[in-house]
Amino acid sequence: MSEPRADIALIGLAVMGQNLVMNMNDHGFTVSVYNRTASVTDEFLSTTARGSKVLGHHDLTALVASLKKPRRVFILVKAGSPVDAVIDQLTPLLEPGDIVIDGGNSHFSDSQRRFEALSKKGLRFIGTGVSGGEEGARRGPSIMPGGDAAAWPHVKEILQSVSARVDDAPCCDWVGAGGAGHYVKMVHNGIEYGDMQLIAEAYQLLQEGIGLGAEELHEVFDTWNKGVLDSYLIEITRDVFAARDEDGKPLLDKILDAAGQKGTGKWTSNSALDLGMPVTLIGEAVFARALSSLKDERKRAAAKIGGPTAALSVDKRAFVKDVEQALYASKIVSYAQGYMLLREASREYKWDLNFGSIALMWRGGCIIRSRFLGDIKKAFDKQPELENLLLDEFFQNAMREAQAGWRRTLGHAINAGVPTPAMSSALAFFDGYRRERLPANLIQAQRDYFGAHTYERLDKPRGEFFHTNWTGRGGHVSSRAYNA
Repeated sequence: MSEPRADIALIGLAVMGQNLVMNMNDHGFTVSVYNRTASVTDEFLSTTARGSKVLGHHDLTALVASLKKPRRVFILVKAGSPVDAVIDQLTPLLEPGDIVIDGGNSHFSDSQRRFEALSKKGLRFIGTGVSGGEEGARRGPSIMPGGDAAAWPHVKEILQSVSARVDDAPCCDWVGAGGAGHYVKMVHNGIEYGDMQLIAEAYQLLQEGIGLGAEELHEVFDTWNKGVLDSYLIEITRDVFAARDEDGKPLLDKILDAAGQKGTGKWTSNSALDLGMPVTLIGEAVFARALSSLKDERKRAAAKIGGPTAALSVDKRAFVKDVEQALYASKIVSYAQGYMLLREASREYKWDLNFGSIALMWRGGCIIRSRFLGDIKKAFDKQPELENLLLDEFFQNAMREAQAGWRRTLGHAINAGVPTPAMSSALAFFDGYRRERLPANLIQAQRDYFGAHTYERLDKPRGEFFHTNWTGRGGHVSSRAYNA
């Protein structure tokens, strides 16, 4: 048997897998590959990987035998049961100390389960988020690894070499134990949902509100991409507006307005509900996609339900500036909420997340990469225990400057009948967060009235609860059996 010479193995040769393999190859690593359908492996070796150091295998035993120790196996297959199936096949072939890396879009709870199960067998598990799509995988993605910290020194050089770089720093660093890596990727995807919905709302406001066509929208977004909104999503949106169909007309106008989703935005919203964090903007972005999918029902409703016309009588240049401010302020709220969720998850799962490091990982390679993330990193560098991004001086000033335009934009949207669920929820959160007093005292009174759920008093210490016999018939016994 020949001497093992591969630095790492990769299982799963779809486009992402192939691109990541070639990225590793370009950085001097010898990669062994395997795909369940052997013909895919053969085609890859004879085309894309031809002339490279990539080693192909038709069975897992040969794949594992080709690896230097500790063996490092990177799995890039569909999330869920396919990952478990590959791990089950691999486990008997590996030895204690070997490393299994799941680079798919797995739910963090699955990564936590796999980390615990493989640890009992002496194997080291890493669940890593990989963001950047096919192009990112080839040229440098954002990589968010978590799991068994003892495995990190053995994969650090490979993962950081192939990741994107910003200011010569890799967009990859250790995140935390268990499912932390995939949790951070999940929140990244949730923020991505929010960013995309915010941009879509800005597009509808400019198109329907003041009648901007594709060429004018292209120019607006090109300008925005040179300012505070500089980001990958603004950049590609600019390019989308410039695309023409075969007849020369804007391609965007011919695309059905029904958005798909793969579930990661919903995962983020579900986790926020589980942890009691008000991540309202991402939730609205998920629901906006759900509403868009009701295309036929909306078409019937449009014929029967009236409302205001969308056209606005405003100064176009001023309105474009206001929409830019509304988009920027809403984006700040989205990230503030995302980091609130990360902070609570770090506390709940004892991950000790480094929030500045996460911002750095997101600055390059990933879908939400932007100039804006540099400001977030600076905020956490100045104050690692920062309670909320909205309390950082830079973001306080930014919100102060953007508020007037934000409020004008949403006022116009309401009057024109243009839906802005994400922008509006962002403003509602902002106004709620900045208020010392909210009407929740009334909710507590209602809960105590109908269910004897008790309440705390402003004039008594926190943690001391009271019940009132509101009707004179209910008695003085408080509820201990249920909550509503």
